[in-house]
Amino acid sequence: MSETSSPTNEAPLLDTGVERDLQNVQESGLLDYRSESLPTWCPGCGYYGITHAMTEAINELDIEPHNLVFVSGIGCAGRYPFFMNAYGLHAIHGRAVPMGAGVKIANPDLSVIVVGGDGDGLGIGGGHLSHAIRRNVDITYILFDNGIYGLTKGQTSPTTPQEQITGTHPYGNPDMPLDAVTLGISYRASFVARGYAGQQHDLTPIMRRAFAHKGFSFVVVYTPCVTFDKVNITYENMRGNWKPLPDDYDDGNILEAMKYAMDDTLWHGVFYEEQRPTFHDHERETAEKARS
Repeated sequence: MSETSSPTNEAPLLDTGVERDLQNVQESGLLDYRSESLPTWCPGCGYYGITHAMTEAINELDIEPHNLVFVSGIGCAGRYPFFMNAYGLHAIHGRAVPMGAGVKIANPDLSVIVVGGDGDGLGIGGGHLSHAIRRNVDITYILFDNGIYGLTKGQTSPTTPQEQITGTHPYGNPDMPLDAVTLGISYRASFVARGYAGQQHDLTPIMRRAFAHKGFSFVVVYTPCVTFDKVNITYENMRGNWKPLPDDYDDGNILEAMKYAMDDTLWHGVFYEEQRPTFHDHERETAEKARS
């Protein structure tokens, strides 16, 4: 009978590479923006990739946690503020954008990031998007577009493709889907971009530009729902189908932006950016006129 070692209370030794990676993460400052609450999304969900890209972008811009606010609606992204070390507001269904705008109007010094799914933002909340855009409120809206209602178990969402079988359309979705990017451009958002949760190295610089932009930044992120969507936005379907916008692309040309947004190719990058007065600029100008 072979001898066995006695139990020990010492922690197991880590692989040298893992230990080095953990040390790099701790020294990077990324953990300063994460709370002690761990995300509760399904394993493999694209939301993890979005979270990492957002955290990297915020860290690179050196935004202090006490100057940062996350606002969410209802859906799988609804609990997002709980996972971040910042101020957070969990709004009711479809009201994340106007509530985020209200936070920014009340305290313009805050960096406000609104997060939500395609159902929350383009379904019940769709009527708010155009008005926040036209007022050019200085907030960033990250739309987590997985083409399905995930939290409520796989029903058709505003971006579900036609013919796709879902919980609410067992014989195929008959409705024409909305395209968030073309909506953002047609509403004339001052910043419109698209990224993919499976390509964090491309998503992080998009997020960084969006957070630094003065005005309404609208970022649509395609993200796989590994539980309820096996045919549309999947890692297999997305692999190799994404292309960066051409090097000579003019992101100040709104007609070119619409052309690329409506193209069958899945382009990623900043489609349109325009510098124009924000809601807060007009407020300050009005106050100056009233004082004089």
